[in-house]
Amino acid sequence: MISVVEPATEEVMAQVPRGGVEEVDAAVGAAKRALSSWRPLPPRERSTLLQRLAGELLRSVSELAQLEARNAGKPIRDARGEIEMVVDVFSYYAAAPQRLFGQTIPVEGGVDMTFREPLGVVGVIVPWNFPLLIASWKVAPALAAGNTVVLKPAELTPLTALRLEQIGLEAGLPEGVLNVVAGPGSVCGKRLVEHPDVAKVAFTGSTEVGRQIAQGAAATIKRLTLELGGKSANVVFADADLERSAAAAPAAVFGNAGQDCCARSRILVERSALEPFLERLEAAVSSLRVGDPLDEASEMGPLISAGQREAVASFVPDGAPVAIRGTAPSGPGYWYPPTVLAPVSNSDRAAREEIFGPVACVIPFADESEAVSLANDTIYGLSGSIWTSDGAKALRVARALETGVLSINSNTSVRVGTPFGGFKQSGYGRELGPDAAEQYTETKNVFYATQAA
Repeated sequence: MISVVEPATEEVMAQVPRGGVEEVDAAVGAAKRALSSWRPLPPRERSTLLQRLAGELLRSVSELAQLEARNAGKPIRDARGEIEMVVDVFSYYAAAPQRLFGQTIPVEGGVDMTFREPLGVVGVIVPWNFPLLIASWKVAPALAAGNTVVLKPAELTPLTALRLEQIGLEAGLPEGVLNVVAGPGSVCGKRLVEHPDVAKVAFTGSTEVGRQIAQGAAATIKRLTLELGGKSANVVFADADLERSAAAAPAAVFGNAGQDCCARSRILVERSALEPFLERLEAAVSSLRVGDPLDEASEMGPLISAGQREAVASFVPDGAPVAIRGTAPSGPGYWYPPTVLAPVSNSDRAAREEIFGPVACVIPFADESEAVSLANDTIYGLSGSIWTSDGAKALRVARALETGVLSINSNTSVRVGTPFGGFKQSGYGRELGPDAAEQYTETKNVFYATQAA
């Protein structure tokens, strides 16, 4: 059994069966059998079932938000917003079965047609930081395209995924279309990646594990979508609205206790604006409310585990240049205070490695050229922000940054209707947006001769 621990209390909140290779094989077998009825289902009927699932999820927002807040340690307001977005994701892709168009191509001697065909069984492996939300980004378009799914949630946070499987059946999804197996990634995830009947794996997690998945998938030439680590830059120019940029910076780093691959944890500030920006940032960090995830007033909760807290603390050793430190509760719970290191060199460990916790590094720069150079000096390229009142500069810098998702004068990364994904070692493939469902299909080409040979 898996003992599911509540990060805010360090107490066991549930026990769930621990899956292994046999359970994965059984789930893949069920998914493969279900293809015979799900794949040929008319698009309108598949759309209706997915919309019905979205409706059941909408009715379950409060229940799922409570589960997510307790299991992942996230503030209840954030958890509620995430589950509402899950509903939006399933609603959005409920229309996709009727939008997966092929083409007709003019050729000599006949008509050429393309079809979008489902891949088959899709393995979905998701992390513990946004358990149900990230699952929905993969499960919804995969089902919409006519695939069946085996979902492996993180061992630390399996509860909402297991509930999703139940809600899917309640909404009328046929048996075997959506299957959930909770268990260790080293066993269940590895088996999904290597299983010959799994046509694609969609994974979100660390770059290190992403490399292992890519290697494991090579044996069967398995299709992959990899959304991996990040070390995103939040670039603040001297001509920016410093009040707005400093007020937005804490949420950009400390949201979800910094356990976010999109966290803008490198705050690059033009040197002439460094002191006034830090003054405003200190006020914003000091006012951040860290506490009980079920308290509507809380803005940041605990880290996911004691191990994660130790890992985060290793980036702030004695003597580190701590410029700002917020507060965190004492007593039970994996708490860590929001922390800002300044000034930091871009070559420092805290500025190079993904901390995955509430620690930000402030890095000064001299001009636009150096800002771009520093922002790009990383193996990652997932997200980021640019703050300036100069529109031309904003677009120049946005085009120059080697990053998949950028915001100008904003710290948001994710919208249901726009593509999301990274450059460099932040992964490949795109999720969300109008084209995500196509990434769960193959293009089939058919030539129909209309002239005698």
